[in-house]
Amino acid sequence: MLQIHIDGKQIEVEQGATVMEAAHQLGTYIPHFCYHKKLSIAANCRMCLVEVEKAPKPLPACATPVTDGMVVHTHSNMAKQAQAGVMEFLLINHPLDCPVCDKGGECQLQDLAVGYGKTTSRYIEEKRAVKPKDMGALISTQEMSRCIHCTRCVRFTEEIAGEQEIGIANRGEWSEILPFIGRAVETELSGNVIDLCPVGALTSKPFRFNARTWELSRRKSISAHDALGTNLEVQTKEHTVRRVLPLENEAINECWLSDKDRFAYEGLNHESRLVAPKIKHGGEWKTVDWQTALEYVRHTLSCVAKEYGAGEIALWANPMNTVEELYLANKLAQGLNIAHTTAQLRTADSGVSGSLKGAAWLGQSIEQLAGCDAALVVGARLRQEQPLLTARLRRAAKAGMALDIIASSHEQLHMPLRAQTVLHPCEWANYLNTAAKEMAHDVSGSLKNAERAAILLGAEAQNHPDFGNIYLAAQKLARETGAVLGILPQAANSVGADIIGINRANIGDMVTTPKKAVILLNIDPEHDIAGGAAAVSALKQAGSVLAFSAYESETLLDVADVLLPIAPFTETSGSFISMEGRLQSFHGVVKGLGDSRPLWKVLRVLGNVFELNGFDFETSADVLAEALGDPAALPEKLNNDSDLSAKASRLQSGKNELVRVGGTGIYHTDPIVRRAASLQQTSHAAEPRAGVHPKTLANLGLADGEIAIATRGSQNSEVFVTVRADDTLPENVVFLPEHPINAPLGGMMNVIELRKAA
Repeated sequence: MLQIHIDGKQIEVEQGATVMEAAHQLGTYIPHFCYHKKLSIAANCRMCLVEVEKAPKPLPACATPVTDGMVVHTHSNMAKQAQAGVMEFLLINHPLDCPVCDKGGECQLQDLAVGYGKTTSRYIEEKRAVKPKDMGALISTQEMSRCIHCTRCVRFTEEIAGEQEIGIANRGEWSEILPFIGRAVETELSGNVIDLCPVGALTSKPFRFNARTWELSRRKSISAHDALGTNLEVQTKEHTVRRVLPLENEAINECWLSDKDRFAYEGLNHESRLVAPKIKHGGEWKTVDWQTALEYVRHTLSCVAKEYGAGEIALWANPMNTVEELYLANKLAQGLNIAHTTAQLRTADSGVSGSLKGAAWLGQSIEQLAGCDAALVVGARLRQEQPLLTARLRRAAKAGMALDIIASSHEQLHMPLRAQTVLHPCEWANYLNTAAKEMAHDVSGSLKNAERAAILLGAEAQNHPDFGNIYLAAQKLARETGAVLGILPQAANSVGADIIGINRANIGDMVTTPKKAVILLNIDPEHDIAGGAAAVSALKQAGSVLAFSAYESETLLDVADVLLPIAPFTETSGSFISMEGRLQSFHGVVKGLGDSRPLWKVLRVLGNVFELNGFDFETSADVLAEALGDPAALPEKLNNDSDLSAKASRLQSGKNELVRVGGTGIYHTDPIVRRAASLQQTSHAAEPRAGVHPKTLANLGLADGEIAIATRGSQNSEVFVTVRADDTLPENVVFLPEHPINAPLGGMMNVIELRKAA
């Protein structure tokens, strides 16, 4: 340990620490712009100049390593003069028009200019102007003249996001921050550069000139868009969400936020929001009050149960619903003897869920995973499924983690990989079985030799028709190598749904054999269910469809008999259980839109309408207490061990059979995200082209760039797609991520057909 004196205070720090880090530990603030604790040191703003005894000139605190016995003065005359001089230089070309700047009120330069600058400027020359650059639909660069060249954005895209999409060109007065070769910034973490920018050069396009920071109310919340459990600061004005920022939590999302979490709020007040209950009479929709709507639900379910039995009623719930909502839904179903309930809407093989000894989860904490020496990821599109977790894995891989990927397609992960093996989905189980039997195998050897190793199964593996055999093989490999087996859950509360026990039936069986009545909880059936057109067809065959939804859509208006407006996560209190088994509760940040109600309250009242016992809850906290009992016992409910046994593969691929892969597009995963306008303008949300190996294309009589017709089985659903040759794919595979355009094709890992369009 080294001793350092800062402004007369002594502290011990580790070898290699900088003066800035020592000052931070001591609680002493040193002004800075380019320094950020998560980024490499640039030392190019010079705002952190301090006096170090025996040094002939001021030194930058961010880039000066501590030496034993060092004495530092941060507020001496030398330091103050140096800092004031730097501030004067920074303001030479800066537009001094804070009242019209979108960053006004939360600008680091504005704050430090007050504390470390002068009241007047000696410079009267004309200021330079920098033209705005096009960085895409999310980041505005209209005020690039404000840039002070701290390069935080440049370092972020290279070091955290993985690909340097922003650079600095030219030198001196002509320096400019710009995207490479005129491209938009494509990373799924791009919005973080807005937070990193200490001035008003990079701002949020959706939020631009929407509100002043001092007008906003700030509320804590939890992301509902993936299973990481990202902590959010939701900022509101006039009972609407205006902006979402990261709430720092080192154990989960650190200080970052994915673009999905940051910009999805645009979908909350979409024009399709359902604001009042509606009932269909004679093919026409009529707005009714809640009492009438709930009585209609009671009457419908009672009649179906009486005439056909409760076995003809199904309940499909979105796994992004809260613990409280899923618990009351399950309790209502049990009270009505409804056994066909599920929140696993994309799963083709439900046998794994039924064989697990607990809820499927990551198997360890996020921090423990990042500390592993080796990891194997099977069947995951990491960047689109888990953008922030991928950033952690990227940092771990750069630090030496041996990371192996087994997938159906090549993904540009922008990190050092030990190996990325692209295999036909039919071969995954055999590959893992071979690795489990042969310790000399390349993958098993890497896992076995690591002090701590992990095996992770992604969404494509979980939605695989042969998931049971894949899981069994992964479980064997984990036991043989001592690795921790984990699941990357597909939704914010997938783990909570497992713990609640709502997954009591297979969605595929309920689609194949339609029920007389179906209850939908927060679902767009054509997008959220593995089956697409088949799911919609099953709902059309049902005698009655009761939809509890925050939105109305053409499909729901067509298939449903009643629509009940429920609140999205920002308008209700509730809890999620993240991939690491962490229970996090939150409150609503704005009041409900129109006549919408929190789903847990609707289900509570519905239980009373049916005169069921145990529905007299006052708060969501009361529901949570009954649902989970003692929170300290939650880890006991997480267990990836299973008693699976091998079974015949359900996915076969012959010479002329094509298997569709690619997962769900990153900005098409849930009803809110799909309605976020800015996210839908990004390249990630664009209509995908169907990637096919050149040999397979030749066998089909197709050529790169041609338009083909894609069909699936006997569903009579045709989709026009543009094909592209991709020699990184296995043969007999079609890489076509799920998108609203191709939703009729249904879920992944199914056999489809491609033929030339007439």
